[in-house]
Amino acid sequence: MTDDDPPEPDEVLASATERLEAAELSLSDNEELLHALSELRPLYETDRSYFVLGNYDREPIRRLNLVVDRLNRRPDAYAFRMVDVRGEWDNGIQKFCLLADLVTHIVGVAEREPSGFLVEQGLLAGTTEYFEKTHVLKREYEDDRAFDWMQDGVFDLLEDEERLHRWETEADLVEAAEALP
Repeated sequence: MTDDDPPEPDEVLASATERLEAAELSLSDNEELLHALSELRPLYETDRSYFVLGNYDREPIRRLNLVVDRLNRRPDAYAFRMVDVRGEWDNGIQKFCLLADLVTHIVGVAEREPSGFLVEQGLLAGTTEYFEKTHVLKREYEDDRAFDWMQDGVFDLLEDEERLHRWETEADLVEAAEALP
């Protein structure tokens, strides 16, 4: 297995089991979590998987959905948003980490503050295994100060790794999504 291969189901279950044990979830929480993960069967059946993060406000979610749609048009890929994984999760960070563990790629769609995944950006930059599979589609604005200094720092790190893709129009966003590995 290469680094680009999707995780094997046994590895996924081991990772999920470790996180579940560390979280001390109730039996019902544990069952709900395992049910939600079982709904992600396409993750195990495709070569590439994309966990797409961004803002869920009215206009930004339309663009987020555009990215998910473009990635799902690939014959060997499965893309989804965090909200697509059902269930009542008490801990959003735990949900994020479990999903980020499963995928081959994490894709952020960053727009003007609030970008919609500020907390996750910190986890992406601070966790080597997440950072290595992260790409960000950053919207460019005439106003050079569209993002705060912390976000700019994450963007700089990704740009150094050639995993920051800039866009202004929806056509640019489609091109950026299609350029992802």
